[in-house]
Amino acid sequence: MELIAYTDGACSGNPGPGGWGVLMLAREDGAVVKKRKLCGGEAMTTNNRMELMAAISALEALTRDTALTIITDSVYLKNGITEWMAGWKRKGWRTAGGPPVKNVDLWQRLDVAQLRHKVDWRWIKGHAGHAENEEADRLAREGMAPYKP
Repeated sequence: MELIAYTDGACSGNPGPGGWGVLMLAREDGAVVKKRKLCGGEAMTTNNRMELMAAISALEALTRDTALTIITDSVYLKNGITEWMAGWKRKGWRTAGGPPVKNVDLWQRLDVAQLRHKVDWRWIKGHAGHAENEEADRLAREGMAPYKP
Protein backbone atom coordinates (compact mmCIF):
# COMPACT_ATOMS: atom_id res chain seq x y z
CA MET A 1 0.00 0.00 0.00
CA GLU A 2 1.28 3.45 -0.93
CA LEU A 3 0.27 6.50 1.13
CA ILE A 4 0.41 9.98 -0.39
CA ALA A 5 -0.53 13.29 1.25
CA TYR A 6 -1.06 16.38 -0.89
CA THR A 7 -0.77 19.45 1.34
CA ASP A 8 -1.48 23.13 0.82
CA GLY A 9 -1.88 26.38 2.71
CA ALA A 10 -3.80 29.52 1.83
CA CYS A 11 -4.09 33.01 3.24
CA SER A 12 -6.32 36.01 2.49
CA GLY A 13 -3.82 38.76 3.10
CA ASN A 14 -0.44 37.83 4.48
CA PRO A 15 -0.93 38.01 7.42
CA GLY A 16 -4.66 37.47 7.49
CA PRO A 17 -7.21 34.70 7.77
CA GLY A 18 -5.65 31.43 6.66
CA GLY A 19 -6.35 27.78 6.07
CA TRP A 20 -4.60 24.50 5.43
CA GLY A 21 -5.73 21.41 3.55
CA VAL A 22 -4.63 17.81 3.17
CA LEU A 23 -5.76 15.19 0.70
CA MET A 24 -4.52 11.77 1.79
CA LEU A 25 -4.69 8.87 -0.64
CA ALA A 26 -3.99 5.21 0.00
CA ARG A 27 -3.17 3.38 -3.23
CA GLU A 28 -2.87 -0.29 -3.92
CA ASP A 29 -1.67 -1.48 -7.32
CA GLY A 30 -2.03 2.12 -8.54
CA ALA A 31 -5.72 2.40 -7.61
CA VAL A 32 -7.00 4.66 -4.83
CA VAL A 33 -8.49 2.43 -2.14
CA LYS A 34 -8.99 5.07 0.56
CA LYS A 35 -9.26 8.86 0.61
CA ARG A 36 -9.17 11.18 3.61
CA LYS A 37 -9.59 14.96 3.64
CA LEU A 38 -8.43 17.28 6.42
CA CYS A 39 -8.63 21.04 6.78
CA GLY A 40 -8.48 23.80 9.35
CA GLY A 41 -7.53 27.41 9.74
CA GLU A 42 -6.75 30.41 11.88
CA ALA A 43 -8.04 33.97 12.11
CA MET A 44 -4.65 35.69 11.81
CA THR A 45 -1.74 33.84 10.26
CA THR A 46 0.56 33.66 7.24
CA ASN A 47 0.65 31.47 4.17
CA ASN A 48 3.93 29.87 5.28
CA ARG A 49 2.43 28.92 8.66
CA MET A 50 -0.52 27.31 6.91
CA GLU A 51 1.80 25.35 4.58
CA LEU A 52 3.58 24.03 7.67
CA MET A 53 0.31 23.22 9.45
CA ALA A 54 -0.90 21.19 6.48
CA ALA A 55 2.17 18.94 6.61
CA ILE A 56 2.04 18.71 10.41
CA SER A 57 -1.64 17.78 10.30
CA ALA A 58 -1.02 15.07 7.71
CA LEU A 59 1.70 13.50 9.86
CA GLU A 60 -0.16 13.87 13.16
CA ALA A 61 -3.27 12.24 11.66
CA LEU A 62 -1.38 8.97 11.23
CA THR A 63 -1.92 6.51 14.07
CA ARG A 64 1.12 4.30 13.44
CA ASP A 65 4.60 4.51 11.95
CA THR A 66 4.11 4.90 8.22
CA ALA A 67 6.02 5.37 5.00
CA LEU A 68 4.42 8.15 3.01
CA THR A 69 5.03 10.73 0.34
CA ILE A 70 4.13 14.32 1.12
CA ILE A 71 3.60 16.43 -1.97
CA THR A 72 3.59 20.20 -1.49
CA ASP A 73 3.56 23.21 -3.79
CA SER A 74 5.54 25.16 -1.18
CA VAL A 75 9.26 25.56 -1.87
CA TYR A 76 9.53 27.00 1.66
CA LEU A 77 8.20 23.79 3.21
CA LYS A 78 10.06 21.40 0.89
CA ASN A 79 13.45 23.14 1.17
CA GLY A 80 13.01 23.87 4.86
CA ILE A 81 12.49 20.24 5.79
CA THR A 82 14.93 18.66 3.32
CA GLU A 83 17.74 21.24 3.08
CA TRP A 84 17.69 23.87 5.79
CA MET A 85 16.44 22.21 8.99
CA ALA A 86 19.60 20.24 9.82
CA GLY A 87 21.63 23.47 9.77
CA TRP A 88 19.03 25.35 11.79
CA LYS A 89 19.13 22.67 14.46
CA ARG A 90 22.96 22.70 14.59
CA LYS A 91 22.86 26.48 15.04
CA GLY A 92 20.22 26.41 17.79
CA TRP A 93 17.33 27.17 15.41
CA ARG A 94 19.09 30.14 13.84
CA THR A 95 19.49 30.82 10.14
CA ALA A 96 22.86 30.88 8.36
CA GLY A 97 22.86 34.67 8.80
CA GLY A 98 22.23 34.44 12.54
CA PRO A 99 18.64 35.56 13.18
CA PRO A 100 16.15 33.12 14.72
CA VAL A 101 14.27 30.87 12.28
CA LYS A 102 10.82 32.24 11.48
CA ASN A 103 7.92 29.97 12.49
CA VAL A 104 10.29 27.99 14.73
CA ASP A 105 7.37 26.64 16.80
CA LEU A 106 5.91 24.94 13.74
CA TRP A 107 9.26 23.78 12.34
CA GLN A 108 9.99 22.10 15.68
CA ARG A 109 6.52 20.52 15.74
CA LEU A 110 7.03 19.28 12.18
CA ASP A 111 10.42 17.86 13.11
CA VAL A 112 8.88 15.84 15.94
CA ALA A 113 5.87 14.78 13.82
CA GLN A 114 8.06 13.33 11.06
CA LEU A 115 10.40 11.40 13.37
CA ARG A 116 8.38 8.19 13.53
CA HIS A 117 7.61 8.09 9.82
CA LYS A 118 9.61 7.49 6.66
CA VAL A 119 8.73 10.57 4.61
CA ASP A 120 9.56 11.24 0.97
CA TRP A 121 9.14 15.01 0.49
CA ARG A 122 8.26 16.16 -3.04
CA TRP A 123 7.48 19.50 -4.64
CA ILE A 124 4.88 20.06 -7.33
CA LYS A 125 4.09 23.29 -9.17
CA GLY A 126 0.94 24.85 -7.72
CA HIS A 127 -2.07 25.87 -9.80
CA ALA A 128 -0.77 23.87 -12.74
CA GLY A 129 -3.73 21.54 -13.28
CA HIS A 130 -2.73 18.73 -10.90
CA ALA A 131 -6.12 17.52 -9.63
CA GLU A 132 -4.89 16.36 -6.22
CA ASN A 133 -2.98 19.59 -5.59
CA GLU A 134 -6.04 21.58 -6.62
CA GLU A 135 -8.13 19.56 -4.14
CA ALA A 136 -5.63 20.32 -1.35
CA ASP A 137 -5.91 24.01 -2.28
CA ARG A 138 -9.72 23.80 -2.18
CA LEU A 139 -9.52 22.19 1.27
CA ALA A 140 -7.18 24.96 2.48
CA ARG A 141 -9.69 27.57 1.34
CA GLU A 142 -12.46 25.61 3.05
CA GLY A 143 -10.41 25.66 6.26
CA MET A 144 -9.95 29.42 5.93
CA ALA A 145 -13.65 30.17 5.24
CA PRO A 146 -14.84 30.44 8.88
CA TYR A 147 -12.21 33.10 9.57
CA LYS A 148 -12.83 35.38 6.58
CA PRO A 149 -14.87 38.49 7.32
